[in-house]
Amino acid sequence: MDEDFLLLNPGPVPITDEVSAAMDGAMVSHRSSAFEAVYERAQDGLDYVFEESTIDGTATATDAGGTSLVLNGTATMGMEAAVANLVGPGDHVVALVNGKFGRRFARIAERYADVTRVEVLWGESIPLEDVAAAITDDTDLVTMVHNETSTGLLNPVAGVGRIADDYGARFVVDGVTSIGGDVFCIEPWNVDVAITDAQKALAAPPGISAMYVTEDVVDDLDGESAPFYEDLAWHLRKADAHQTPFTSAVPLFRAMAVAVEDIVDETMPTRIGRHRRQAAAFRAGFTGMGLELFATADDATVLSNTVTAVSLPEPVRGDDADAFFDGVEARNVSISGGQAHLGGTIFRVSNMGGLPDEAILRGVRVVGEAMAEAGVDVDVDAGIAAARAKLDVAEAAPADD
Repeated sequence: MDEDFLLLNPGPVPITDEVSAAMDGAMVSHRSSAFEAVYERAQDGLDYVFEESTIDGTATATDAGGTSLVLNGTATMGMEAAVANLVGPGDHVVALVNGKFGRRFARIAERYADVTRVEVLWGESIPLEDVAAAITDDTDLVTMVHNETSTGLLNPVAGVGRIADDYGARFVVDGVTSIGGDVFCIEPWNVDVAITDAQKALAAPPGISAMYVTEDVVDDLDGESAPFYEDLAWHLRKADAHQTPFTSAVPLFRAMAVAVEDIVDETMPTRIGRHRRQAAAFRAGFTGMGLELFATADDATVLSNTVTAVSLPEPVRGDDADAFFDGVEARNVSISGGQAHLGGTIFRVSNMGGLPDEAILRGVRVVGEAMAEAGVDVDVDAGIAAARAKLDVAEAAPADD
């Protein structure tokens, strides 16, 4: 009998039946008290996620007096909104790039200001000394991706935040695949604006995103210089009344409210611990069967706890990768390949959201079976055993402190 479909892509991720059902209610006006109550629930849950993303006392919770916003667009909208409201022509931005989404942040910033890229090969760690050399007293903004989804690296936001703060630069961070699944400390890490997406670790449907704007940065926002739809001062004013400036995606907001309330019920420490344990199981399972992880974590950078990237071996590399991916798909599992120039060189799996441990073991097994079927010499049983051993202990990667 065929197994149920299993989605292991790094977004969208599986959603619960309760989150799905939340979208089925009767339509209401986005200016109604009924919708305002939904938005308030979403904001309350997001406040918890943004402000309490700690696990073991290595970093304190946020007390930045900030505001959580839900945006009628994916996180790329939030990335652009943050940049466009904080810089303009003649301003200086330092953009950190070691993957596709760091590059996206840099490309956004280049439309609005003068940009210096601190760039290394995708999958390599960004040296903090290079960041310190790029940021000057004239730097207005630093952009960074915390968890680089394209490569499986968790970048050192804390260290970069210290450097940005030393120079008085504003610091905007893409936490799209970390917030809701791993430690993210806004105030201790000197983050001014943090962005995440509904369909990632929050485990809500795609189409909307979330942003946390700290109180200290509000006076620096210039909505007049931003796209009309992305005027953050306007969004903040409307958020005080639990509304958005424009028509809201009502069903998606309802789903977001339920998703973040589920996180509150689980608690962030428990959720972070689960994500770290499952990521360790993926890494152990794949290396245990004989595969190699893709990214190189040096210095303050560590491997992701929500996305695992694995190098494709011969004979399923390059143009021959389809044999492997077809084998995975035939087993009713969905994973992702590499993006841009990494296509045909890696595959990526996610443990974001609320996956049970059994899904991790199935993912390891299916990858191993598909590899073996395509002619790769792997030890599937050894991989499953290694993954199971990690799931049976409270394994955690070091926090970004």
